[in-house]
This record gives sequence, structure tokens and C-alpha cells, in this order.
Amino acid sequence: MQVPANPPKLSAPIDLERVRTLFSRPERIATADFLRREVSSRMFDRLELIKIAPQRVLDAGCGAGADLPLLQKSYPAAQILGIDAADAMLRSAHAPGAKSSSLNQLLSKLLPSKSGVDLLCGDFAELPLGPNTVDLVWSNLALHWHPQPDRVFAEWRRVLRVNSLLMFSTFGPDSLRELRTAFAEADLAPHVLPFVDMHDFGDQLVEAGFSTPVLDMETITVTYDTPQALLSDVRALGGNPLTTLRRSMMGKQAWQRMLDTLERGRRSDGKLGLTFEVIYGHAFRPAPKVTSKGEVIIRFDPPRQPR
Repeated sequence: MQVPANPPKLSAPIDLERVRTLFSRPERIATADFLRREVSSRMFDRLELIKIAPQRVLDAGCGAGADLPLLQKSYPAAQILGIDAADAMLRSAHAPGAKSSSLNQLLSKLLPSKSGVDLLCGDFAELPLGPNTVDLVWSNLALHWHPQPDRVFAEWRRVLRVNSLLMFSTFGPDSLRELRTAFAEADLAPHVLPFVDMHDFGDQLVEAGFSTPVLDMETITVTYDTPQALLSDVRALGGNPLTTLRRSMMGKQAWQRMLDTLERGRRSDGKLGLTFEVIYGHAFRPAPKVTSKGEVIIRFDPPRQPR
């Protein structure tokens, strides 16, 4: 995997094996899919503004595959690849005509692409694809589960062809702020991911070699009747994958302090609100400026002949 020149940045001490475990039960994750679908819809609205005709599309962190048929509908002539580290999620993928692929089968697809949907179990930061083999990398609410997003960007750039597109969404640092405040009243242990700031993502994209990155954010507030319902959705969104996760059960008094803090935050309509800062980003892989030997590439357009 090609990595930036500078040392990789750790967004959070995330245990990738624990992430796989947390996503190993699709029925547990499915109850919060409404948020993923809403963010996906807003991503597709943005994608419609960009005119591309990809031959191969990669859904990085595809989960149960809900975006795969939508990508196939948008680009019916393209081959759609879905990759996810949780094998159980892929087994539940419901994209019409999707089929699982072994590593060898996928590597054989470095030949000219075909249409259809294929699935692969693997890490989206260690893609079993050659360089310059993908025209669109799409990733919906998956990036924040990796501890080194700058390495992920470098890997995604590696597989993208020149002038091809990266489009992603992820949670920003204001996400789950109500829950972060509530747990701070219970103990000092971290219970919520310290999500990466939008401007840091922009810097990482440029450092990884992307051009003209465009990032924006919006806040989505989901409301609940009870703290239990709120906490259930947080678990369904993935839970706590931090290596600093406390291994012992929280005491009853500490747990009650957390619940009481949530209750004090009820809105004027009597609902409990939970904030999600959603970051949307897209960028292109530009043509190289130097050769592999370090020689500068100079491009120029020949003068047009007068008509």
C-alpha cells in the first residue's frame, strides 16, 4: 500500500479486529440502517452533479450491500465491487445478482471490467486490486472505523485511475456529543470515538495526492423517547471499538448518572436528541506531475488550427 511521506496519523486507538466483531451480527446493525440510508441518499444527490461514466466502481466498506444496487442502477454498464471486512455482513448482502468472490477471482478481474456486482471480504485499507483499476471509490459512513484515515486515502488513490473520483461520507467530531457529555458524568473512560475534523480530512486528501478536494458538513439530529432507545441505536451504529474500552462493567450509580444527564437534555418537545455531524467529501486523482524516476512531466496543449 502506498502511504504518505509523513508518518501516519492516528485518528483514535481503534481496534480493527473489534470493529469486525461489532459488525459480525447484521441483525444487530440493521436497526440503525435508517441513518445510513439517509446519508447515502444525500451522497447520491451530490454524485448526480458530477458527470462520470465509470467502468469499475468500488464500494469501500459496503456492509450488507444496500448501496450496491443503487450504484449499479446509476452505472448499469459498470462492474460494481463491494468490499467489507465483516464476512457476516457480506453474506447478508441483498444486491440483486451479487455473488461472493475469492481473492484469486477478484484479482483476475484486473482484465477489462464487466458489468454486474461482485463481493469481496477484505480490508478497504489493503485492497487486493492493482493500481489504476477503479474509476469511482464510494464509501458511506465507513471511514471513521479506521484508525489511520490518511493511509486509507493513500490506498484509495492507488487503485483509482487518473482523473477518477473518490466520494465518501463519515462522522465528524460533533457527532454523539450528547452521549459524550452524559458518559463524562459517569466516569473518565472514553465511550465515544473522537471523530476527525473536516479540515484535517482535507489536508490528508491533499497529502495523499488528491486534487481539488471538496468537503462540506451538515448536522442531522435524531430524536428518541427514551435513553434506552437512543443507546440501542448507538450500539447498532457500531458501538465502541476503542482499544481503551474499559473491560469491567460500569457500576449502577455511574450508569444512573449517565442516564440522568441524558434526561436533563430533553428538548422542548420532550424528546431526547442525538447529534450526528456528517462530513461529505469528494476529490479526484490527478495526472502525475513526476515520473517514477522523479522526472518532471510537462503537459501542454498544441495550438489549435484556425478554422
